[in-house]
Amino acid sequence: MAMEGGEELPKQIEIPGKSRFRYNSPFVQVTLIGLVCFCCPGMFNALSGLGGGGQVNQTTANNANTALSTFAVFAVLGGGIYNIFGPRLTLFTGCLTYVLYAGSFLYYNHYHHQAFAIVAGAILGIGASLLWSGEGAIMTSYPPIARKGTYISLFWSIFNMGGVIGGLIPFILNYNRRDAASVNDATYIGFMCFMSAGALLSLAILPPCKVIRDDGSRCTNVKYSNVRTEAVEIMKLFMNWKMLLIVPASWASNFFYIYQFNHVNGALFNLRTRGLNNVFYWGAQILGSIGIGYLLDFSFPSRRTRGFVGITLVGVLGTAIWGGGLANQINYNHVELTKKLDFKDSGSAFAGPFVLYFSYGLLDAMFQSMVYWVIGALADDSEILSRYTGFYKGVQSAGAAVAWQVDTHNVSRTSQLIVNWGMTTVSYPLLVVLVYLAVKDDPKRDEEPTKASAPPWDNSIYADNTNGGLK
Repeated sequence: MAMEGGEELPKQIEIPGKSRFRYNSPFVQVTLIGLVCFCCPGMFNALSGLGGGGQVNQTTANNANTALSTFAVFAVLGGGIYNIFGPRLTLFTGCLTYVLYAGSFLYYNHYHHQAFAIVAGAILGIGASLLWSGEGAIMTSYPPIARKGTYISLFWSIFNMGGVIGGLIPFILNYNRRDAASVNDATYIGFMCFMSAGALLSLAILPPCKVIRDDGSRCTNVKYSNVRTEAVEIMKLFMNWKMLLIVPASWASNFFYIYQFNHVNGALFNLRTRGLNNVFYWGAQILGSIGIGYLLDFSFPSRRTRGFVGITLVGVLGTAIWGGGLANQINYNHVELTKKLDFKDSGSAFAGPFVLYFSYGLLDAMFQSMVYWVIGALADDSEILSRYTGFYKGVQSAGAAVAWQVDTHNVSRTSQLIVNWGMTTVSYPLLVVLVYLAVKDDPKRDEEPTKASAPPWDNSIYADNTNGGLK
């Protein structure tokens, strides 16, 4: 592949070492980006999942997250920034903004001034756009084409372990504070320590031109890009019919977080139980990503058929879960419940809402993994996919910013649920059309999953150990 302003690397096939654990392998690099997101966005998700950022008054967190709308602008640009500066500088800069955001809530715990949290939210929007654009490019372009679902589930599982551990932090530190409204300082400090570790770990990520797949191919043949090239390519995204078909799914994919965090977990449960619920919410995401990843890679020989089946399964499951959510929601609306549910004291009343919240986590992982798989099936080059995923994250964050303000203006909980349900439902047929028109079956490459249902660390389907070559 040649690009104006880009330095093209030689196209000859390089035979990599046999170990899947070599540093420049897609498996190691996707694992590393998973650990980075475990420490930064994973902990951010745990903090958001507490409802109101762990504060009794949700207005501050809502305003701070609305300021995250800078994400919408910079995420669209993030793919180009990633292509110009590479993964290390892009990811490291993005990770540091998560530390600042968590620190702003530590500050609010003492001084109750919103300004710092709102500014930190705006800065985080810029940083998160850089991190997620880079993550999307790595997760969708580094793996071999016939294993993208497996690698997406690998990333999603590691990433959401951050939410599991992050949920344990407030649960343990606030276990004996049954009637507490806001989390203590140690909770925020714990989040900041994890986020700082993620920033350091991001420096270990290799650029795509140095990552070699097991068949000897590189993730890109272009070593770097330039501002003019990226500006032109980014502008083209807004007229790209493939991206336009993804817009409803992108908009919906973070819109529902506000409802789930604030009006299911935040409204129904006390503080320590919210922490426990988050352990299972993000744990459910691990199960969901593994299940949909296996289906999208191994269920049928045809890649297009796997896409159709995956979208249908997520659509049916989503209808059932949102229907259950509506049945639960009719019992309360935009009022504060006087008695919060506790996992120890509320008995059977705790079970139904808990299972619902767990199911929301399961659906989230399956929905987003499915969309990432579709994006990854549209191309196989890091530069192209960094722009596609940047566009996806930009629209996604714009939807989330609108959702935060919808909640701030006290739109009824039932209305929020119906809007979320409707938007996800609209996205399914459009994704089916996209798969039908744009995802092609490559017989030579798509026969790979039928050889063995092997995990990504199993070399046997790639390496011929008798002569050191490739099958």
